[in-house]
Amino acid sequence: MVSKIVSPISTPSRPFHFLELHELAHSIRRRDISATEATSCLLTRIDALDSQLHSFAAVMAASALDQAAHADARLAAGEGAGPLLGVPVAVKDLCWTAGQATAAGMPLHRDFVPTIDATIVSRLRAAGAVIIGKTQLTEGAYSDHHPDIAAPRNPWGGDYWPGISSSGSGVALAAGLCYGAIGTDTGGSIRWPSAANGVTGLKPTWGRVSRHGIFALAPSLDHVGVMARSARDASYLFQAIAGSDPLDPTAVQAPVADYVGAIDAGLAGLRVGIDPDWVEAGIDPEVAAVVADVARELAALGATLIDVRLPDPEPAVAAWFPICAVEAAVAHEATYPKRGAVYGPVLAWVLDAGRALSAMAYQHALLERATFRGRWAAATQGVDMVLTPAQPMVPLTLETISTLGTQPELVAALQRFTCPFNLTGSPSLTFPGGAASSGLPIGVQLVGQDLDEASLFRAVGAYQLVTAWHRRHPQL
Repeated sequence: MVSKIVSPISTPSRPFHFLELHELAHSIRRRDISATEATSCLLTRIDALDSQLHSFAAVMAASALDQAAHADARLAAGEGAGPLLGVPVAVKDLCWTAGQATAAGMPLHRDFVPTIDATIVSRLRAAGAVIIGKTQLTEGAYSDHHPDIAAPRNPWGGDYWPGISSSGSGVALAAGLCYGAIGTDTGGSIRWPSAANGVTGLKPTWGRVSRHGIFALAPSLDHVGVMARSARDASYLFQAIAGSDPLDPTAVQAPVADYVGAIDAGLAGLRVGIDPDWVEAGIDPEVAAVVADVARELAALGATLIDVRLPDPEPAVAAWFPICAVEAAVAHEATYPKRGAVYGPVLAWVLDAGRALSAMAYQHALLERATFRGRWAAATQGVDMVLTPAQPMVPLTLETISTLGTQPELVAALQRFTCPFNLTGSPSLTFPGGAASSGLPIGVQLVGQDLDEASLFRAVGAYQLVTAWHRRHPQL
């Protein structure tokens, strides 16, 4: 079993599979371990654990070992080694991978085998990363899994929610089955799984990462980002995939910052906004206490905390669904309703809602989006980032999640700190800041200014140098 997986760089306190990405990368460059050994160890662990966790839609063992061998050959030849060379990572199974089926959580697409890679996949390969597999997701990246697909299980406790669409990536990271992963986020699908599984996840500025070769849910809300064990690891991954792309005309043309270099710049001079109504009102006391602890630590590290008055998120939350539903209906118009029989009930319901929405109702939602975006920009112009919970309640059980269809107020509460920033396109970095009485992780998020992911990495990187919440792991 897993306890017998041994590597030259494992220690009793830091098992090999729970090393951070940058630690493994350093060991590979030093030749303390080969990329082939690292990949083989993880494949053994996946084989031992994932039949219960269901985090992978497909394990790409043969090609991963080939990529690892190529990385080892590059090192042996004395070629320059980048920070991802030989490191096993996973990509969400809505990213095209040449020669490997990409299903997007949909039986409809289980036989779709792309002939090219998504831009982000080709960039990971160019950086030398080893693509170890494709992680499972909800149907079409919306909120529920297709009835024919086994949902990922939270490694901290099988009775708890692992998050929504990018849950496979979060589970695989938390369980020690990969060192980094690609996620996407349309309304919270990087941030909820990051919080639920105790990992660090970046939803970048909209358009900062190419969406070429990515199955769409709602294009103007879809963000492609990274998930990792730490902000430092996330910066390495993000550095590799960010940037303009001639194949995606919506990708931002602005130059890519030095995210890796920013990670050690510290918090001095950074202004962190906090609105008491956002971090206290209607927030579970355990969550509020974690947010307060994080704020105190950021201040102790040199950040300036500034009171801000943020706009009411409720209208933005209400506007998110009609926009998402209409865009999803357009994204699926080639197959729905024509092939509606192979769709699951939740995604079909959303597509029907989008197709039925009136132009008047849709325009009202668009105007509300513009209004919230303007109010958010005005409220935050004096700060570099804003601290909020990732969600207002302690980790949710699957039993509670199963009642969401009958509790619209719970759905709205859950979306309060996530979907508004899909409407604005703002970058946000979610990270573990504490633990609930259940022992499960509690996540917080910092929401930054457009294209200023570097400051988010600075802040969370400094926080994680003096805290160990991101190094807690489930017992498997």
